[in-house]
Amino acid sequence: MARIRLDNLAHTYLSHPRDERDFALKTMNVEWEDGGAYALLGASGCGKTTLLNIISGLRAPSQGRVIFGETDVTDRPTAERNIAQVFQFPVVYDTMSVRQNLEFPLRNRGMKADYIRERVQQISQMIGMEAQLDRKARGLTADAKQKISLGRGMVRADVNAILFDEPLTVIDPQMKWELRTQLKSLHREFGHTMIYVTHDQTEALTFADKVAVMFDGRIAQLGTPEDLFRRPKHTFVGYFIGSPGMNLFDAEVEGRQARIGTHVIPLAADYGRPTGHVQIGIRPEFTRLAPSGGLPVEIARIEDVGRHSILRARHGQTAVNAILPEGQDLPADARQAVFDPAEVGVFVDGWRIEPAGGERG
Repeated sequence: MARIRLDNLAHTYLSHPRDERDFALKTMNVEWEDGGAYALLGASGCGKTTLLNIISGLRAPSQGRVIFGETDVTDRPTAERNIAQVFQFPVVYDTMSVRQNLEFPLRNRGMKADYIRERVQQISQMIGMEAQLDRKARGLTADAKQKISLGRGMVRADVNAILFDEPLTVIDPQMKWELRTQLKSLHREFGHTMIYVTHDQTEALTFADKVAVMFDGRIAQLGTPEDLFRRPKHTFVGYFIGSPGMNLFDAEVEGRQARIGTHVIPLAADYGRPTGHVQIGIRPEFTRLAPSGGLPVEIARIEDVGRHSILRARHGQTAVNAILPEGQDLPADARQAVFDPAEVGVFVDGWRIEPAGGERG
């Protein structure tokens, strides 16, 4: 296991980049703690896989360093980094049995036969392939082959880190949930440093202790699921995390209030008079509908999703969503969205700002 640090790291695929816009990964400084379970979360094209491949040594960064523990591994090949990597699509040896595929990394390391047998048995149970251990990999479904690939990535207990690049893409939904649960169990048992790339927020938030949300080649925020939900540092994080995401409104902010057009929204702290592209953000979970005292909205529909309902509305051209707890009816005269002041965030040019004087809002 190892602490992984990215020092002044950036990457471009162009030979002569002109400015920051030509970089697939903008300059970043990140530290992944030894033994932590992390997720890299973001939409396609945001730089997740590029970053993972730089950590693994499959790609060299354009600038900066990759440090495992106290060792600079930037110029070292993948084989010398002592990692395991599981890719989006299964990589297995078709001529080998399931057992031989799982044994392969351990035999390459010269492990003893008894240890190999015990470890393979343990991993085969985790991936649900005990009954197929002696079957050839050729002819198995893509789902089964990816389980073998996952098992082979996790069979070694001595790796610095295990890197997962969207490993559950070809796995059926029920098995996805089971494998995520088992990955968490394996992490608790063996304490590997794990970094898991995905575009699925459910996968990220249920697997990882901390999630790095990426957009446009940046890590917008690295934090716990609670941090990302309650105090997103960027409007992208607020919008991307949650279902539905954060409500965002262009606003003028002065002191302890925000104005959306002629409507005043109270804030929990003094934010001064920020300039730039100023927005306020509030989660649907902290938005309620009332007859008065808020922002006028036009209700479009109510969606029953089981444990609660989602109210879809608009203020002018801006979408407004609210969560209605299970069993709660919407009052017939409720046509205004009221926000919990303690949960309203203020953003300038996309980034969250703190209240004036450091007071927490």
